[in-house]
Amino acid sequence: MSYRYEITQAVVRQGIIAIVRTQDADSAVKAAIPLLDAGLASLELPLTNPQAPQAIQHLRESYPDAVIGAGSVLDEASAVAAVRAGAQFLVAPNLDASVIRAGHRYGAAVLPGAGTVSEVVQALEMGADAVKVFPAPTPQWVKDVLAVLPYAPLVPTGGVAPADVPNWLAAGAVACGVGSALARTPIDEIKALIRA
Repeated sequence: MSYRYEITQAVVRQGIIAIVRTQDADSAVKAAIPLLDAGLASLELPLTNPQAPQAIQHLRESYPDAVIGAGSVLDEASAVAAVRAGAQFLVAPNLDASVIRAGHRYGAAVLPGAGTVSEVVQALEMGADAVKVFPAPTPQWVKDVLAVLPYAPLVPTGGVAPADVPNWLAAGAVACGVGSALARTPIDEIKALIRA
């Protein structure tokens, strides 16, 4: 994948972006491997883990067909560091134009955060490849927003359980970010949720 639109398509293709939030590189890799082996192809490692760049680099080398990104990317310096480590996409809980510019400068897809309709519009105007809706409101909120912004690629994140993903997708979300709940979900249930 060399173009942002291809990366974005790959990130949202299965409807789930697995968020692996741990404290160091080793634990991130250990938590990521079962998810990737189960068939999840889109994985986000938040930069709240100071060793996330090392884990991103390791996973990119070990799983070249997966799409590995960085989360909690709050500023331009973090965006550049994540891309240099191999992140193919950047996710933020907030809306910062410098993160979008830096990601795009180096070919990474960027999913900034938005909590209101105005922020969703601003994110799209700034060139967001998709918009992380954070914290996730309700599927009905997504449906209502898409009634007036039918072209907005929304990715609800924060409090989304794996079993709820189909409801969000049915409401029109392009994917969901699913974090800590994945660690408590049996692998067979995760496999059942993955869309081809």
